[in-house]
Amino acid sequence: MNKNKTVYVAMSADLIHPGHLNIIHTAEQYGEVVVGVLTDTAIASYKRLPYMDFEQRKVIVENLKGVHEVIPQETLDYVPNLRMLKPDYVVHGDDWKEGVQRETRQKVIDALAEWGGELIEPHYTPGISSTKLNNALKEIGTTPDIRLKKLRRLLHAKPIVRVMEAHSGLTGLIVEKTKVVKDGKNCEFDAMWLSSLTDSTNKGKPDIECVDLTSRQHTVNDILEVTTKPIIYDGDSGGIPEHFVYTVKSLERLGVSAIIIEDKTGLKKNSLFESDDLQKQDSIENICHKIKVGKDAQVTDDFMIIARIESLNLGKGVDDALLRAEAYIDAGADGIMIHSKEKDPVNLFAFCDKYQSFSKKVPLVAVPSMYSHIKEEELQKRGISIVIYANHLLRSAYPMMTKTAESILLNERAEEADANCMPIKEIISLIQ
Repeated sequence: MNKNKTVYVAMSADLIHPGHLNIIHTAEQYGEVVVGVLTDTAIASYKRLPYMDFEQRKVIVENLKGVHEVIPQETLDYVPNLRMLKPDYVVHGDDWKEGVQRETRQKVIDALAEWGGELIEPHYTPGISSTKLNNALKEIGTTPDIRLKKLRRLLHAKPIVRVMEAHSGLTGLIVEKTKVVKDGKNCEFDAMWLSSLTDSTNKGKPDIECVDLTSRQHTVNDILEVTTKPIIYDGDSGGIPEHFVYTVKSLERLGVSAIIIEDKTGLKKNSLFESDDLQKQDSIENICHKIKVGKDAQVTDDFMIIARIESLNLGKGVDDALLRAEAYIDAGADGIMIHSKEKDPVNLFAFCDKYQSFSKKVPLVAVPSMYSHIKEEELQKRGISIVIYANHLLRSAYPMMTKTAESILLNERAEEADANCMPIKEIISLIQ
């Protein structure tokens, strides 16, 4: 080893395996090894959030034999760190010559050329796959404590958290497993929304808070047993404060990350329901009291209580929504959901723009059920941190199930309906 030379190695270091050790062993033969550990934000920009946070991963790498120093790598791009350190060598396995990392590799080569540095590429360690290790961990499952903390970690790591509705173990698996590759990056949902509308509808009951907490916890447990992603629970009005305390305690104990409660009172009707009989908005004082008793009931600092504001839906306007948001935050709300049933989100965006001037802000949540033409990028620009697709799995399943049932009745057999159905072998393998 030449102590006058610097060698740079970048890694996520979420699951340390022999491949990582081989890279470090190779690197230390060329000089003092500086490891750039990717931050949560850097990793979340192209794949799932790591199991361990940055500080935990940093401590582990600092204690690996052959590592001289550990620094954060804030982006997937090596170049900022390389230009800061100007290392003599960069060491990376040769598995990035093709595929999605090829562009990153070329940037490293171009940067090293600026000061005469060299890229060393040892052979990829055979038989080792971080993806397979991660999948094996996912099969094992998670714990309430790990799941509970994950939503706050996502909010710190990602510019916008993407949430999809789930109302059963099967739909939970769909949210857990569905992925697409876009622009060379894996895209997936970050969390699950347990909607009272879809849970009630799945049970054949109206969305009027007639399904109690105990019954809804059966759905929660079905989803918890087969998934690992964080859960946001639709708490409707939250009930009376004395009951809300036990709701918070129960959900936190299960590992649910957050509850959203709306500021309406009386018989609950879905906010998107068209009716001349306007629903009543609860007083600011009552909602603030409910938030406070809920926060006092928490055991950890990780559970989140998010206040949903209905002012835009009830004709109260942007100023009333802002007044309520400020009061709810002062009462301890960990997030604000601003709801709108208008297809043109002009008032919602006006709220978001004025909200940015608040001296004390919490994450904003949007549910684009009615303004579905608005892309996530635009919501993010307006300051939205969480976007919830609140009922789309149930709404898409119902028409196809109805069509299948009608086909069997019309044809007096199932053959014509087969085109609507996935093969039996596929649904069996989905569960396995």
